[in-house]
Amino acid sequence: MRPTAPLTTLVALVTLSSLAACGGSGSDPDTLRVSFKQSTDNSVKVMDTYLADIKEQFEKAHPGKKVEFVPIKAPDSEYYTKLQQMLRSPKTAPDLVYEDTFLINSDITSGYLKPLDPYLAKWKDWDRFIGTAKAAVRGEDGKTYGVPDGTDTRGLWFRKDVFARAGLPADWQPKDWDDLLAAARTIKEKVPGVVPLNVYTGKPAGEAATMQGFQMLLYGTGDGTADPLYDRNAKKWITGSRGFEDALAFVETVYREKLGPDVADALDPNFATAVRGELLPEGKLGIALDGSWLPQDWLEGSGHEWPEWPEELGLAAMPTQHGQAPGKVSMSGGWAWAIPAKAANPDLAFAFVKTMQTKDNARKWYVANSGIAVREDVAGDPAYTGAQPGTEFFTGLVAHTHYRPAYPAYPRVSVAVQEAMEAVTTGEKSVEEAARGYDEALREATGDQVVEK
Repeated sequence: MRPTAPLTTLVALVTLSSLAACGGSGSDPDTLRVSFKQSTDNSVKVMDTYLADIKEQFEKAHPGKKVEFVPIKAPDSEYYTKLQQMLRSPKTAPDLVYEDTFLINSDITSGYLKPLDPYLAKWKDWDRFIGTAKAAVRGEDGKTYGVPDGTDTRGLWFRKDVFARAGLPADWQPKDWDDLLAAARTIKEKVPGVVPLNVYTGKPAGEAATMQGFQMLLYGTGDGTADPLYDRNAKKWITGSRGFEDALAFVETVYREKLGPDVADALDPNFATAVRGELLPEGKLGIALDGSWLPQDWLEGSGHEWPEWPEELGLAAMPTQHGQAPGKVSMSGGWAWAIPAKAANPDLAFAFVKTMQTKDNARKWYVANSGIAVREDVAGDPAYTGAQPGTEFFTGLVAHTHYRPAYPAYPRVSVAVQEAMEAVTTGEKSVEEAARGYDEALREATGDQVVEK
């Protein structure tokens, strides 16, 4: 059962009170405080293990300095809220934080982050980072506010044994949305007890619903040349589009026809953990619209070891709506390390970033978290490209990928998308009603900076 809003708020306040009681980052100039998202699944320690190694390297190279970790264990949506609450005060602001790049501009506008340009100008490795990754951490003021530690792409994962039982091909590649829905309907009919298709939805799923779910549909409704969410020429958000309604209709179909998980499960904030840790490994899910990072949960020592996954799972690109060019669609995001504006030890924080971002350490991280490299010298390294099955496939989707319009209003726009998805998932609203509700919420979220399509 999902916690109520008051309980969630109470948990956040208790967490923040505990952090404040520990003292702010200014309590010791020789101690670096690093905050990051810790998995809600205690058995998944990919980030913890990686950072422990970096801590050891850093403390050895900087005698007298210590690294203290301030992990935030929470689903994505709660992590963002707790992190932003921490950043508001020097008493709770860490020296270094892990930011989802979609929040960068919002946090810049709020005055939470420190520009890194003076540090980057003296760091020769910055020239190794690809342009799109740099753009993802650049503010509207032209300054850079984070160092990206990888990117990602998204596609369709499917269980080969489920497909075999359903009479579907092992080399499956749907040509359009109808093909994808047809496969899900076939699984429902011929393989009872298996969830045919997962598409993340609703506010509890947070950005996973917006990006893995809705935008993977929306950005496949056009010809791939224009952003269907934001008009970059007019610098306004788009309302009333046919593509938006078509994407909502797909979500509605999945849940109305019971091709997806039970609605109660889909609206559980921890459902993504269940998808990775239980449903796919145990053969209880046929098709998952999800990200390139899933194998990090299945590596040795992860808690959900699944060495057989390369033989048991297939990969397919998400098709465009009608199979129109370019035929495939993906979305890319990523995370970055940023220094809070109220950090007490910013110089020490950037020294830690440089330790994390040596070529060898960056490669270790891309492999450990099944990430897509954003350093050119790592992207061409056979030790990276050959480290895991699937790396080549997901790296190949970069040619068909899109990036969110991560402007300051985007987090509020994302919530409006989630609300529209949830409304059609539960059947509370029709597609047309949910789309109208989105348009109204969009006008409010953006100060009426909208254009109709």
